[in-house]
Amino acid sequence: MWKTVVRRLLIMIPQILLLSILVFVVAEFMPGDALTGLIDPNIDPARLEELREQMGLNDPLPVRYFDWITNALKGDFGRSFTYKVPVSRIIGARAINSIRLGFVSLFFAYAIALPFGLLSGRYDDSWFDRFVLLYNYISYAIPTFVLALLMLFIFGYQLGWFPTGGTVDIRLEPGTWAYYKDMIYRLILPGFTGGVLGTVGVTQILRSEVIDAKSRDYVRTARSKGVPIGKVYSKHIFRNAFLPIASSIGFVIVGLLSGSIFIEQIFTYSGMGTLFLGSINGRDYPVVITLVLLYGVISIISSLISDIIMSLVDPRIRID
Repeated sequence: MWKTVVRRLLIMIPQILLLSILVFVVAEFMPGDALTGLIDPNIDPARLEELREQMGLNDPLPVRYFDWITNALKGDFGRSFTYKVPVSRIIGARAINSIRLGFVSLFFAYAIALPFGLLSGRYDDSWFDRFVLLYNYISYAIPTFVLALLMLFIFGYQLGWFPTGGTVDIRLEPGTWAYYKDMIYRLILPGFTGGVLGTVGVTQILRSEVIDAKSRDYVRTARSKGVPIGKVYSKHIFRNAFLPIASSIGFVIVGLLSGSIFIEQIFTYSGMGTLFLGSINGRDYPVVITLVLLYGVISIISSLISDIIMSLVDPRIRID
């Protein structure tokens, strides 16, 4: 298995390199540059050209890409045009917040999807099964930003149960219990919103797998031997139904992270999503390119994680 893991990691190198080239080239065709809209429109054109020369914006495209990728291999992704600090410092601070939000969303997604999918499959054609199907239809149809706005309006503004934005109260002292308590409290509403959006696929797969497994020969054999129905489901049906979920957990993580871009923006949560959108609007190309590469690396690694989890859950499947 470890040989395959190493081989997959080596394959990631040309994939990431190709992705970096595509992102860098596409970014160059975006209208404007880092100075667009950030300076006095009455500035002397000669001074404007001098600023572009200092920032390296007039260098040929291959030269700029080579300089950027060479520094990136050393851990230097350049300086943000907007924030005037190293890109790695900005993304590092925001990434921690996005990872927290991703884990909370993942927790809510599986806390809802696992019982819904397993029980809906076991008691198919029941009132509970019809409720789960209706829930899936609504969750699948509703856009991310619509659900986020509804959650914010109902639980934030109308009921006042949760804060309407922010990562943590800036008046609290970092490292204190009140600080971490407020941080967790502000994660619940956006995390639950992201979790609800991530339940549809998992719930439907589990339901279908449980219904299909009930008609399998090994289930009929276990029932004929007098094995209690509860044990049949827990030891055989549920365990086998979980295999497709284990293989797709990496892609669920990617989906939650990509969806969190809009959730962070609506809840004004200081994460990579808000940084990404702000960097696009500000033509902050070093930040945009680095974030796109980061999302691409996460997608590739998530695929590898799914394969590893699949081999661990099902002994019949091993990566040799």
